[in-house]
Amino acid sequence: MIHGPGNKGNLNLLYAFAEKGLPYPLTAFENQRSFLSVDNLCWLILRLMENDIPSGIYQVADSGVFSTNELIQMMAASLDKPARLLKIPSGLIRAAARVGDRLHLPLNSERLQKLTESYRVSNDKLLKALGSDLPLTATEGFEKTFEAFKG
Repeated sequence: MIHGPGNKGNLNLLYAFAEKGLPYPLTAFENQRSFLSVDNLCWLILRLMENDIPSGIYQVADSGVFSTNELIQMMAASLDKPARLLKIPSGLIRAAARVGDRLHLPLNSERLQKLTESYRVSNDKLLKALGSDLPLTATEGFEKTFEAFKG
């Protein structure tokens, strides 16, 4: 997921959740996700235009991965609020999602999987080919994005 000032999408929805102080109910699921700040993306595009790297398949992401639980904690910290993490047993949430499948509710098995699964990639090959690190750490990129959300 690419994020930065002007971001629209799921990260904004998660931020609004933290901003309202609502308890996040999916903390029993420990996922790991890769993200990319728009600043690092722009930097990478410039480096790729300036450098001749071997052809191949490269994954593009900030260095490091975050769980949704960690994102909620970072968002809450950026708002000077406590993170409200509600630990409902995963079996109970999966059962509720199966009910949602039958009753066509907002929480269903497909949506639960999308919210809780991991999406990890490694940028090691790309950074090695460029011979450089990204200008922003993943945490710095998120701090910039969360600051823009306050706008």
